[in-house]
Amino acid sequence: MSKRPIIGITMGDPAGVGPEIILKALSRRSVYQWCKPVILGDIGLLSKWNAFGKRDLRIRSVDGPDAGRYEEGTVNVLSLSDLDLQAFEPGRPTRETGRAMVAYITTGIELAMAGRIHGITTCPINKYAMQTAGFPYQGHTELLAEKTHTSDYVMMLAGPKLRVALVTIHMALADVAQALSTERVLKTITITHSALIDTFGIRHPRLAVAALNPHAGEGGLFGSEEANQILPAIEAATAQGIDVGGPYPADALFYWAMTGKWDTVVCMYHDQGLIPFKMVHFRDGVNTTLGLPIVRTSVDHGTAYDIAGTGQADPGSLVAALRLAARQAVARWNRSNSRSSDYLGPS
Repeated sequence: MSKRPIIGITMGDPAGVGPEIILKALSRRSVYQWCKPVILGDIGLLSKWNAFGKRDLRIRSVDGPDAGRYEEGTVNVLSLSDLDLQAFEPGRPTRETGRAMVAYITTGIELAMAGRIHGITTCPINKYAMQTAGFPYQGHTELLAEKTHTSDYVMMLAGPKLRVALVTIHMALADVAQALSTERVLKTITITHSALIDTFGIRHPRLAVAALNPHAGEGGLFGSEEANQILPAIEAATAQGIDVGGPYPADALFYWAMTGKWDTVVCMYHDQGLIPFKMVHFRDGVNTTLGLPIVRTSVDHGTAYDIAGTGQADPGSLVAALRLAARQAVARWNRSNSRSSDYLGPS
């Protein structure tokens, strides 16, 4: 692989901001310095938004990633849908857009699994539209896990100043304590540790684990999960040679994480990690799935139907996601080829 890995960008829900942020991102020269982007989407819709935004981009149809012309100003599109643009309306997902968004993702997975691209970066989808179209997934992660035959994976949010990995993801807060187990916490720690080495190029990762309860349970006064589920997982990970500490009270933990004391914070539930993360990285945060056999990053926002087609969408998260995908792809390649001191992609 050259220093510019091929990254497939899935267009996400065509009715959302995906098409707009793709064109805005690929208008930036820096993106082509990091990677060779190929769009998995709808060339008719992209051409329409290119004209609407008065961008001087060359929208080019390709039969596959190898046929791309990866140079500034050229947008290579593997067109996988032919949406009816007369009936299409921004901000209004349909069964047709649901089918299209799944086709973009599954094709990206197939290309990455076959080694024809070096990773995928996904634009936002609508879970309801996907399910209405006949695909019973909760979101990207579950679809990726099934198609890559992955049973154990971790959701991480990554930014220049902070990374958080989640033990539980999308569930009611009332269900979190019952869902925690020593095995689940340990699995999150070990998958995160391996990914920091393999795809982030961090040779000796340092992890902190957040407590579930206030004051880390205060010796059992405010809860027993720290003693019964979390601490045994940390001890087991430490016995494996992983540099991990905790459980630390979450109210102070993130301050110290922001100073660079740790490479990642392992959080017990969704908002415990995402509230501090988005306070810092609202515009440049990246969602990445750890534990997959392929590189996958994503924007850290939704379809934004309220501004779809208006020209107001910010491409910052997509640019950051492409940067991270490129770095992860090269780090994986370097590690698999025993070239740990080689180029590690954009920082």
